[in-house]
Amino acid sequence: MPVISVLTPAHPGRAQYVREAGESLARQQLPDGWALEWIVQEDAVTAELDLAAFPFARHELNGERLGIAITRNLALTRASGELVHVLDSDDRLLPGALAVAVKAFQDFPDIHWVATQADDLLPDGSRKAFDPLIQPGYLKAGAVNDYVLAHIDDHGMGRWPFHHGCMTMRADTVRALGGWAAIPRSEDGLLLAALCEVAPGYFTPEVTWLVRQHDTRTSRSGDWHRLLPQSMAMIRRRIEAVRTGLRVSAAGGFVPAVRG
Repeated sequence: MPVISVLTPAHPGRAQYVREAGESLARQQLPDGWALEWIVQEDAVTAELDLAAFPFARHELNGERLGIAITRNLALTRASGELVHVLDSDDRLLPGALAVAVKAFQDFPDIHWVATQADDLLPDGSRKAFDPLIQPGYLKAGAVNDYVLAHIDDHGMGRWPFHHGCMTMRADTVRALGGWAAIPRSEDGLLLAALCEVAPGYFTPEVTWLVRQHDTRTSRSGDWHRLLPQSMAMIRRRIEAVRTGLRVSAAGGFVPAVRG
């Protein structure tokens, strides 16, 4: 039976949010024959989470604070699924989210990632929608990075064409690319720069998840934006390096890149 593994790194003080994320997973309507496992990696010294209500959850405690990238990689190590889906502890999936992603992989067997649209979930429970910045559908290798590089501003900051915090990816491709790397900000962005450069993917027209807006989001901390330009520089340099290097072949291996 194929498995989709949902990876959730959990910070201290997020127990209620994690429960709500789990409830959104419990409402998932998976395609026939698919199973779900929820890999929760708690980035804390002592455990705060009680996930007994979720029989599909597999919880592990770091035992120390290691940060988001290492915590995600530890969760990835425990994942048994051929697909991994990232769900941050304070976000929620809509009921058909995982089914939409699985169907995209079934419809386009050569893709290695699926990105989906999101609405902001505001503190009063209302939702704020956004128009997509890139045409939904099949995206060839390099197309996302073409967009990023074309939208770099005078301060060296690029712009992603979609919110990349809740993607579904082929697990072995993520492992082959080194998982989430050491970067001050935007761990997703550094992985995405390599993933979208070497392999095609799919951007769904459906809104499938909600980004919870609250004052304790990591990106709301006072100095979060301080190292963002340096992080974006790392992302740009990775795009440039991968463009001179590798592509994923139809058979799944890596081959030298050829750009016309």
